[in-house]
Amino acid sequence: MKGDAGLRGAVPGNRPTPIEDYALLSDCRTAALVSGRGSIDWLCLPRLDSASVFGALLGTAEHGHWTLCPSDPNATCTRRYDSDTFILITRWETDSGVAEVHDYLAIHDTTANADTKTETDADIDNATDTDTDTDTDTDTDTDGTRANSQDTNRTDLIRRVVGVSGSVHFEQTLRFRFDYARALPWVRQIGSREHPELLAIEGPDAVLARCGHLDAAGTSHRGSFTVEADQHRDLAITWFPSHLPAPPALDAEASIQTTRNWWQRWAQRIEHDGPHRDLVIRSLLTLRALTNRNTGGIAAAATTSLPEEFGGSRNWDYRFVWLRDAALTLEVLLEHGFVHIAAHWRDWLLRAVAGDPADLQIMYGLAGERDLLERELPQFPGYADSRPVRIGNGAQQQYQADVVGEVLVTLSAAREAGLEEAAISWPLERALVQSVLERFDEPDYGLWEIRGEPKFFVHSRVMMWAALDRAVQAAEAHGFKGPVDHWRNLRGQLREEILSRGVVDGHFVQHYDTDEVDASLLLLPQVGFCAIDDPRMLATVAKIERDLMHHGFLRRYRTDIGSVDGLPGSESPFLACSFWLVEHYACTNRLAEAHELMDRLCALANDVGLLSEEYDPVARRQVGNFPQAFSHLALVRAADALARANLKPR
Repeated sequence: MKGDAGLRGAVPGNRPTPIEDYALLSDCRTAALVSGRGSIDWLCLPRLDSASVFGALLGTAEHGHWTLCPSDPNATCTRRYDSDTFILITRWETDSGVAEVHDYLAIHDTTANADTKTETDADIDNATDTDTDTDTDTDTDTDGTRANSQDTNRTDLIRRVVGVSGSVHFEQTLRFRFDYARALPWVRQIGSREHPELLAIEGPDAVLARCGHLDAAGTSHRGSFTVEADQHRDLAITWFPSHLPAPPALDAEASIQTTRNWWQRWAQRIEHDGPHRDLVIRSLLTLRALTNRNTGGIAAAATTSLPEEFGGSRNWDYRFVWLRDAALTLEVLLEHGFVHIAAHWRDWLLRAVAGDPADLQIMYGLAGERDLLERELPQFPGYADSRPVRIGNGAQQQYQADVVGEVLVTLSAAREAGLEEAAISWPLERALVQSVLERFDEPDYGLWEIRGEPKFFVHSRVMMWAALDRAVQAAEAHGFKGPVDHWRNLRGQLREEILSRGVVDGHFVQHYDTDEVDASLLLLPQVGFCAIDDPRMLATVAKIERDLMHHGFLRRYRTDIGSVDGLPGSESPFLACSFWLVEHYACTNRLAEAHELMDRLCALANDVGLLSEEYDPVARRQVGNFPQAFSHLALVRAADALARANLKPR
């Protein structure tokens, strides 16, 4: 555990740290992953989709990390979050004593004293955000807090070491690698003997380390110290734009209290009395952690290129806003009362799709950026030698016909939940419906953004039906203007087409011209296309259970027979799909099976309640980008379905 010799993914030798060994830190602008060995192996600054400063997750220690752990090789640790926050507490027990490390990304909230501040739902719901390049002195974030503009020009990662009993000797190694490990920063010692500081600068970025005395060791810096019982030591790194003066040190005591209170105020609004309550709350917190405080953009995951198949090439960048994933996330948040986040995201959507709806992309950057060019980073060997490592995502150029339906279903739900209508709301929705009509007869690349030939995917066609259905509902129930008769006729026409071409041998199929099934078909009842107990739906579930179940969990589709994805290799079960099956079981009176599957799925969460995209039931490891919004939102939906089912009379 000493130093970083031979470190690969922060584990000695060639074996990478298991994905499930990581915990998430978040300030709702960026995210860091901390391993169970106390190594921060992934951190992008200043934003979650910025270039990495610590990139050992995708390579070796040479690609950047900050390791802090006891020097005792026999030290053991346990971890937990500090209540409903993203302050990670790692408790180390050694032969000489016990100490804790409290890791967090600081939330800057300058509205009021963190100990006394209160806020009402109205305060939160009426709040709006501005971009970080504002000319005003303050900006307001989506949770009703106001952050001084100078604080949007800094990001602070704090590691507080607290002595519990005896004495514990700690060692730390700090290695900066800017721009995805492509740039070696200029590093120099500044500060004083009493208050040493290490400044790293590369291009537009600067990071100031206030971590005590550190000695250069090649291109790393190392230090050590001892903490006694009832003592604490604060270590911090601060990002800021390199053309600005270095910001002052944070008051760590006030900062940790502000950060704790900010998260807890948000979590206190969550209502869930059903099963797996702790995981539901942690999942909702994770969805919030992936939502940018300034822009409202909701990232699909905090990482790039964690593989869907170890050693394979199915490695994608998920640090962007998929309209589909964001819409589904918002549906879950709406169900739990977070209408204000829907308002913030609607504003984000308007900015992102501004202009011609025909130019609609299926994904954008966190502030609505369109240019997400996919490219490879050969300097990274990849997690578990899974290459290539990619940034950007070529799926931005795909036509995925389901996306508009997902967005309109969510905006309809927000309207029904009481979201106040904005002047631009209906014109935006009407323009999105028009974009569906303009590509009405085109095949698409589907929910799973295949890289093979486009098809008429049944799920996509159903979501087009849903887009028309919600437009008709808006006109009929709320009096909005539009060619309602035309929409209604097309809705009926599309329904007949799906039922004639998308059903084979009594079950729905993945796409027209196949008899294969796809787990996305489990979503058809959720948008109202058919009843949950429709015979065709029940037959579909039976075939999904036969064809897609792998060691007790569902794959998205079969990659070996009739595969459409155009990619080599295979993949593990996709966690969201199994949660969808739980939801179906719960709604069709298969409660025993629903609870059994839900229990097994929840047992896959790591020690701090986080899930990746997939799970390998043979190797018993989490797989894919982490933590994954799709997995967590599906967990919440499944738990909600179980809660409703448990309340029904038997």
